Amino acid sequence: MLSAAGLLAAMTTAGDAVASSAGRRRGGGLPEAAAGQVRGMWVATVANLDWPSEPGLTAARQEAELFAYLDRAVELRLNTVVLQVRPTADALWPSPYEPWAACLTGTQGKDPGWDPLGTAVRAAHDRSLELHAWFNPYRVANHTDPSRLIASHPARKHPDWVVPYGGKLYYNPGLPEVRRFVQDAMLDAVRRYDIDAVHWDDYFYPYPVAGQTFDDDAEFERYGGGFADRAAWRRDNIDRLVRETGERIRAVKPHVRFGISPFAVWRNKETDPLGSDTRAGVQTYDDLYADTRKWVREGWIDYICPQIYWHLGQTAADYAKVLAWWSATVRGTGVELYVGEALYKAGDPAQAEAWQDPAELSRHLTLAGDHDEVGGHVFFSGKSVMADRIGAMRRVVADHYTDRARLYPDRGRARPSRRGPGRG
Repeated sequence: MLSAAGLLAAMTTAGDAVASSAGRRRGGGLPEAAAGQVRGMWVATVANLDWPSEPGLTAARQEAELFAYLDRAVELRLNTVVLQVRPTADALWPSPYEPWAACLTGTQGKDPGWDPLGTAVRAAHDRSLELHAWFNPYRVANHTDPSRLIASHPARKHPDWVVPYGGKLYYNPGLPEVRRFVQDAMLDAVRRYDIDAVHWDDYFYPYPVAGQTFDDDAEFERYGGGFADRAAWRRDNIDRLVRETGERIRAVKPHVRFGISPFAVWRNKETDPLGSDTRAGVQTYDDLYADTRKWVREGWIDYICPQIYWHLGQTAADYAKVLAWWSATVRGTGVELYVGEALYKAGDPAQAEAWQDPAELSRHLTLAGDHDEVGGHVFFSGKSVMADRIGAMRRVVADHYTDRARLYPDRGRARPSRRGPGRG
């Protein structure tokens, strides 16, 4: 953790630059000045991946750990923290819809004695950081036993909403009442707190598990009559969730943005000529029923942050080719493009040789600088930012973040147009 003097110096350095809402916009709708670029980090709470370091810590210890992440962001001249606040259909705030998250106390539904989301928003803004609230819409539990959920959990009250699959429990996206409920649960945080964005990750329908079937036969029979097949119906379910959530956020707080961070391959080119020059084993359109390209082209979201978690030259999915595809996809839409970066791979001996080079991530940012549409980068995840195993993050900062580009308090800037270009 930074000392108080170090924190103050980092926040008030003469090199600070502030994004201007009056600046001209370019590419995917971004401020022209480099100062407007997002420099972010994810902080995951599911299974205590990043924070809190373990369940059951005192409120004071949890708060201190949270502040350490925020201070680290300041030290590295970042400007955005993406904090997971709804990891498994539970909440890091006193929600009237869902129980307190088990990652806080070790017991789902137990009051931790403080308001983590409210505290995070205030503390981030005090440090001139944006706070994007990260929600997972459909995951209920990382197990398949509903009896392990607190008795008041909505999934216990509505067992017909839940589908076990791949060792986990999920809400069924095919039910209109589920779609409305998860929107209501997330929008409660939008209404209560001065968050800067609603952020989703890559989980929609679950990733395929060999030999298992996601059982939504009854829902497809009831609601899928107007669709060519089950896949088209499932994609429509997710389309509706995305479109309606964006509309409802804008109705509640027009300045709050809506962003999604999907798996980075929409479709491979050999599957669809509009797809990327990749040979990925997962395609979001076909496997997760997430038509990420459509969401951008229709302007239903404010930003897309694809998880381009591959190195330059990777055989099946080359970072450079995937980046170029996303740059072309957002061009002219008004949807901002940030790149999800796999800092967690840097220095991991299980990863390819490219990830043993501390300069690999810095080269990603250099390449992205040739694409006007790229409006920033977000690094996964908080623990890796703190540890910086081989100095890859420090190299990024030294090469690319010489000034602290602050977005906050410029959070009410004009929003880009919602209307897409009307192309398929």
